[in-house]
Amino acid sequence: MILASGPLRAHRLDEYLQGTLISIEKNRVQAQIALTPGVAVYPILLAVIDADHDGVISESEKRAYAGRVLHDLSLSIDGRSLTPRLLSAQFPAIEDIKEGRGEIRIEFESDLPGGGPSRKLLLQNRHQSRIAAYQVNCLVPRDSDIKVVAQRRNYTQSSYELDYTQAGAVSSPLLRWPSGLNAPALAIALLLIARLGFLWRSPARYF
Repeated sequence: MILASGPLRAHRLDEYLQGTLISIEKNRVQAQIALTPGVAVYPILLAVIDADHDGVISESEKRAYAGRVLHDLSLSIDGRSLTPRLLSAQFPAIEDIKEGRGEIRIEFESDLPGGGPSRKLLLQNRHQSRIAAYQVNCLVPRDSDIKVVAQRRNYTQSSYELDYTQAGAVSSPLLRWPSGLNAPALAIALLLIARLGFLWRSPARYF
């Protein structure tokens, strides 16, 4: 089931429709982008995808274009950048692209670092922005512990924010130890803190 909000745009012949569908889990985010060029803009895309202009989209050209699409995405969770990992790339025949009914499908995922009960996912798409028509939606999470709170898009839907909550997550503590502090150093630091606390509570003695 898709959580949709905001107007859906029809596919125009002079646009490159890019529809992204997002799925959230506790430890990862997965997405699929369906890219459909209109008849009027397919020559622009074909010149980019078919790099050697031989009329055939080879496997290396498919991977290269998928990498280009992912490079044009920015993905982050709670302000921390994520690196999309390509899962698959499916391309139609060139004849179908020319007729405006060919759809490229690119799937990717990214591991999510641990976080608190309230999270914010941000996706920004800059791929072929001059001719693009963007759409973004989120699937209802399969995990009942995850609840979508809000979805926000800019006018073009090139920027998408997803607020959600996850049960069982522990909020980050107010006190954080430096990341470079190893276990022995941490133990010594705790002993010193305990000793200082004992001295502070003890009555002063004068000689």
